[in-house]
Amino acid sequence: MEDFVFSLELDVRDYECDIQGVVNNSVYQNYLEHARHKYLQSINLDFADLTKKGINLMVTRAEIDYKFPLRSGDRFVVGVRTERISALRFGFVQNIYRLSDQKLIVKALVIGVSVNAKGRPELPEELAKAFGYK
Repeated sequence: MEDFVFSLELDVRDYECDIQGVVNNSVYQNYLEHARHKYLQSINLDFADLTKKGINLMVTRAEIDYKFPLRSGDRFVVGVRTERISALRFGFVQNIYRLSDQKLIVKALVIGVSVNAKGRPELPEELAKAFGYK
């Protein structure tokens, strides 16, 4: 497993599986998003508070490599870390591992941007500091 600054353990629920008995590909995006939100909360960033300040976080790209399927009842962990993509864009590097054997399930890079109240991309100091950017 890679070194991540945050991880979240979850369980596969029956209704997340398709007719083949595996987690539907779209559900992995929900897992990734939930882990990102929990990560942001862990570094004292709250979506509602940011929005009130005119800071809106948006996903601009999601790259997901599906390596192996999860099945109902599997327990797994989502790892999260951020990396700076450009002056305005940031990336969430995220992997999902099945807990029983540490098998890599998904590798993802979700790229985002912060948009100010005027709808323009901006990386506020609050975010840069929270993400550990200089």
